[in-house]
Parts: sequence; C-alpha cells; structure tokens
Amino acid sequence: MSSDGWSPGPFGLDAAKGATLATRRTVLAVAHHLTAATRLADVLTLIERDRRVQTVYTVAPASVFSPGVADHLRAAGALVIPFDRAAHTSFDLAIAAGDGGLERLHAPVLLLQHGMGPATRSHRWAGAGPAAPRPIAGLRREALVAGGRVIPAVIALAHHEHRLRLARICPEAEPAVRVVGDPALDRIGAGAPSRETYRRALGVGGRRLVVVSSTWGPRSLFGRHRDLIRRLATELPPERYAVVAALHPATWSWHGHRQCLAWFDDCRRLGAGLLPPHEGWQAALTAADLVVGDYGSVSHYAAAIGVPTVLAAFPDDDVLPGSQAELLGRLAPRLSLDRPLLPQIEAHTAAHSAPAVATLLRDRLTSEPGRAAALLRREMYGLLRLAEPAEPAALDAVPPPRLVGTTEPEVVR
Repeated sequence: MSSDGWSPGPFGLDAAKGATLATRRTVLAVAHHLTAATRLADVLTLIERDRRVQTVYTVAPASVFSPGVADHLRAAGALVIPFDRAAHTSFDLAIAAGDGGLERLHAPVLLLQHGMGPATRSHRWAGAGPAAPRPIAGLRREALVAGGRVIPAVIALAHHEHRLRLARICPEAEPAVRVVGDPALDRIGAGAPSRETYRRALGVGGRRLVVVSSTWGPRSLFGRHRDLIRRLATELPPERYAVVAALHPATWSWHGHRQCLAWFDDCRRLGAGLLPPHEGWQAALTAADLVVGDYGSVSHYAAAIGVPTVLAAFPDDDVLPGSQAELLGRLAPRLSLDRPLLPQIEAHTAAHSAPAVATLLRDRLTSEPGRAAALLRREMYGLLRLAEPAEPAALDAVPPPRLVGTTEPEVVR
C-alpha cells in the first residue's frame, strides 16, 4: 500500500505490474447499496468469465444504505477499491444498478434498473419548506444528467413502458435507452425445474410453503405489521405449513444484521425461516405455495410466475397510476389482519392463480422475456469494443436458498 492509502491492482497504469493474465479490458462494477449489488450479481457473469476481462468493484457513497456493502462484496471474493480511487482511474466500462456519483467516473456507464422498475413515488422528506411533487422512485432527472450531458452511455430497461416514463422525465436520455428485459425474472425462469431442490434446501418436506416478503420503510409489510411473521409461525400448524421470511436488503443495511436477527429470534424459535439479505428470494418464490407480501418487487415477481399472492400491506396512494404496482394492487387479494390467519391462508393457498392474470403481470415486468442475457451482453461488449464470446449468452439459475443459521445447501446439478 502506498503512503496515501491506495493499493495497486489490476487496473490503471500499474495494471500489468503484478498480472498473471494479461487482460484487454477492465470493468468497474459500482454498487450503491446491497440491492444494487444483488442485481449486479445477476448479470456480471456475462462478462466476468471472459479471460480477456478484469472486473473490479467499488461502492458509491451516494446512498444511506451503502454501509456494509464493501464487506459483503469482499466476503463474496470481489476485488474492492475505494470509490475515490475508482473515480481517479480510467476503466473501459462501468456498470451500476443505482444512481449517484456516476458522473465522476472515467468510463462509459451502463446503468441497470433494480427491482421491477418505476412503480412508486419517493418518500417526501421532512422539513419546513412547502411540499413539492414527489419524484418517481428510481427515476430522477438529476441522477441522469450532469454538466450538460447524459451520464450513462446506455440505460438498460426491462420494459418499453419504462422507456416512455423516462422520456417524459428526461427526454435527453431517451437515445441512451435499450430495452433488454428483466434478468431477475429470467433467472427465476431458469430455476423453475429446480423447484423440488429449492424446497429440500428450505426443509419444506411435504408441507405448504408460505413465503413472507417485505420491502423496506414504514409502508412495508414489516413496517406496518411487525408481528405478522410471528403470528403466521404461531397460527399455522407447523406439521402442515413452513414459513420463510424475506426482508429487503435495505432493512438489514439500515438496522444492522445483528438487530434483524434479534428481532426475528422468536420467529425462528417458532420454526420460521429467515433468508439472508443478499440471496434466496428468487429460489424461495419458485419453491413457494403462497406469498404474503406488499407493494415491493418480490410480490409482483411471485404473482407473475403464477404463485398465489396475497397483500398484507399496500399503500395505494403511493403507487404510480398505471404502473405494474397499481395493477398488482387491483388484482391481488388482501390479507385481513383483524381475522384469524389460518382460514385465510388455507383459502389463498388452495386458490390457483389464473394463468391469464400471471401472464398479464409478467408482461408488465419485461418486454423481452428470456432474452436479457443476450441483449445485455450485446450492450456490454459493444461498449467494451470487444467481440462477444462464441457461446450463447445465458444467465445462471439461482442457487438453492440457504436460511440464516443453516449449512450450505446442495448444489443444483
């Protein structure tokens, strides 16, 4: 390490000094928060396995949820450099799934969306000034334009409707948009044949699996009904039902891993499982017989793949009119918290999601079903100015889920 605290590595002017493999391009993966890091993990295999390419990670300090992300990336084996170092180094491509600080980078930027795309309005900040219209969460003009130029070279969106929304907010950015489909949904589809493997990893056996999903914030399922998971673990007979909870990564980042575990200690002692913040939700949806959710992306993914989905929290006034979140709110039944849960869960689990409803919801998630790998890889290699590998582009099926406190699951073969 140099006197200024910067370590050399396979990037910048000194990239060749310690190199074993002489790569031709260097990619910077920018994680703004843990949710963005999970989306990057969905797609970076499209280039990381290329022996011509070196990938380096950094954490942009532009989100209140960025603490802890560098530790997560290092635990996953990533080479992580400070953002200030990244901002003073040239790269051939930068890939991000969040916004903020990207204008400081010296690389063409490929911007991905995370989650299901624009669907809700942002929280209104507290303060003494008069109220103003709330921006669309994840779609802010000021995050896309700086210094008279659109920051991303490519904005990869899942759906043509998202392109229309962006064009209304920031028309200058529209030429950078590419509609590439939804990699998270495609990975769920790739894992569909592994449903029984996923169920074994979760210890479901012959029981019905109820997955409880909560996004973050006071409007979420956990924010509004903090004892619901305990109630489900108490009221559902354990010989017939398994309960597994998936909390949004932002909840873990903000409150702390230890605190979240402490809050759910009673639920886990009652037999409920808890998924780690960085993985497992996609496999759990594939394994599920019912999802109890809110307005977050996971609920929509569940309903879109045909899993019966019931909403326990849904802020109708906060979702965007005409969005996929509003559609889910109109189509999905609601859980009544002032009534016994078992009869409701039994009824909703027995009800099969109409294929037409699932198709309608799925069609609102992606305009390019099954093609995210091919379309994204084409954009990545175009920006890198490299020929694509000869083998077809493909996204990996998600691995078997591992509950917090359990051993490694079996590998999907």
